[in-house]
Parts: sequence; structure tokens; C-alpha cells
Amino acid sequence: MAIFLTEASRVIVQGMTGSEGRKHTQRMLTSGTNIVGGVTPGKGGQTVEFDGGVTVPVFGSVAEAVDATGADVTVIFVPAKFTKGAVYEAVEAKIPLAIVITEGVPVHDTADFYQLAANSGTTRLIGPNCPGLISPGRSNAGIIPADIATAGPIGLVSKSGTLTYQMMYELRDLGFSSAVGIGGDPVIGTTHIDALAAFEADPETKAVVMIGEIGGDAEERAAAYIKDHVTKPVVGYVAGFTAPEGKTMGHAGAIVSGSSGTALAKQEALEAAGVKVGKTPSETARLMREIIAGL
Repeated sequence: MAIFLTEASRVIVQGMTGSEGRKHTQRMLTSGTNIVGGVTPGKGGQTVEFDGGVTVPVFGSVAEAVDATGADVTVIFVPAKFTKGAVYEAVEAKIPLAIVITEGVPVHDTADFYQLAANSGTTRLIGPNCPGLISPGRSNAGIIPADIATAGPIGLVSKSGTLTYQMMYELRDLGFSSAVGIGGDPVIGTTHIDALAAFEADPETKAVVMIGEIGGDAEERAAAYIKDHVTKPVVGYVAGFTAPEGKTMGHAGAIVSGSSGTALAKQEALEAAGVKVGKTPSETARLMREIIAGL
């Protein structure tokens, strides 16, 4: 099994005819993702040719794409100013999973379409400003490189795209059931807790790596959830141990107020819940290796 994304997933790409959409659609196709269509308003009826002799139809709307292909996943590669409209389309078409890769989406827009998706009861939102998710050997929806890991027993949920890639590479010989990049913006669709619950329910996931970063209280809330609901071993890493106190860092969500939101506060909360926390990505990978060896 895998969480959220499997080999049966039928994926469309909103913004497929743009440069980023086209480039990453090719990468997803090469890694075995079942891409069934693209969506670009005004270009319905066209097709796009990809390497390997693959021809993908383009639809004018998500609703048309879903009706024609039975798509159940959309990956959104549209400019930030159009992202809210793209997500609205996906939710109104009742697509079960919408993955928003776009960065720089105004928080007001995200809060708007987050609420729409939450109220729909049908659409899970991942992102925005995220690398997407991959179930190695099954499907890849987003921009995560497909060649850095194999299938295996580890689940990964991460705020950081770069650290997602590093952790997958560090543990590539052990492999992953799924890796989910949830994004680092202040408002995101799928949280650490959502992914932890899914990994807990997945029989093929034996242990979980959770990567957080300074700012906010998402990791503290995840720690409380782990303590009460997660029976599988969890290893954590919190980016930002060396961040200067009182300085706002680059990620939109990395706002630290006093001791709240610091790496140390998050580490203490996680360790109190039984999570082993590494001080570096490599140490975190070593802790996971020890856990897998002992299972």
C-alpha cells in the first residue's frame, strides 16, 4: 500500500502546457505516473507529445478532464495569481486529491481555498508551496525526483522540499512507502498529523520520519498526536537549530516568538512523546536505520 497516491491514481496536470508543467509532466511520466490529461483554459481539444511516444490530451476545465478520464488526482502548476481559481475548479469537480506545487500564493487566497476544500468533504489538499508526494515504484505527483529512492517500509512527511529529497537519498537503500511534502506556508492543506494518521493506518509503513522547521506550533501539535495515537516508531528532525534568535527566517511559516516555535521547544515536545530527534539530517537517518534494524 501507500498513502494518498498509488499506481491506480489517475493524474491530471493543471498548467501542463506551461514550461514548468510540461517539464514536470515529462518527469512524472518517466517515473511511471498515470497522467491521463492536462488542463489549460482555452486549449481544450489540443494534445501534447512527450518522450516515449506518449500523447496527453488537454482539456479546457478540470470538470471536462474528470468527466473524460476519471481523474482522481490533480497537480497544479499555475502562476500564484491564478492558483485560487485552479483549486476552486478542482474542488468543484470533486477531485479527491489536489496537490498545489505553486509557491508565493497569497495567504489570504490559501485560507480561502483551504476552507473550500475542507468544507467540500471530497477534496484533500496538499500544499501550496510543496514538492508533492511520491509512492516510489507506484506513482509520483509533483516535483520530487523519482530516482533517489526505492519502495520500502519508511513513511516520510516533511515541511521542506529540499530536506524531503535529502532524507529520501540518505535512506534510499531502505526505501519508502510514501513521501509527502506538505509545504512550509502558514496555511497548508494536509498537516503532519494528517500524514501521521495515514501512515499509522498503512500496514506497509513500519516507521515514520517527520521533518519540521522553526516557526508556528505544528510540530508540537504533531507530538501530542503521536503520544496519543501513533504506535509506530517516529524519528524527527527540526530545521533551524542554528537560526539566530529573534530573526524572521525565509520560509513564510518560520516565525518565532520567544521560546514558542524554536527548534529546541519542538525537539523537547517530540522527545516527550517518545520521538527520537536528530540534530542533523544524517543523524536523523542514522536513528531511523537503527529502528529499522531492530524491527
